[in-house]
Amino acid sequence: MSEQVQNINLTETSVPDLRDKVIQAVKTVYDPEIPVDVYELGLIYEINVYPINNVYVQMTLTSPSCPSAEVIPGEVEQKIKAIEGVNDVKVEITFDPPYSQDMMSEAAKLELGFL
Repeated sequence: MSEQVQNINLTETSVPDLRDKVIQAVKTVYDPEIPVDVYELGLIYEINVYPINNVYVQMTLTSPSCPSAEVIPGEVEQKIKAIEGVNDVKVEITFDPPYSQDMMSEAAKLELGFL
């Protein structure tokens, strides 16, 4: 009986915890040309974790002609899929709104010398 209670509690708390794990995983993905992770660069527009532990990420790239356009989204997907408990991952690329340096975090701007 206590095992069932544990599973229920895990399910109730797993979405916020899983979202934090997804963010941490995304922060390990870097644009090869820029020494800042894609999360701090502001390339991640949306992260949704659904109750069945499916993850949806909407992201952009620094430009539509980014040389790493095929590599970065795949790496984001791989890193998230590696998280224990994640069922499915969908990464969608969008260019609306277009990326700008204003989307970077303060830490990214500092790292890149924009502050």
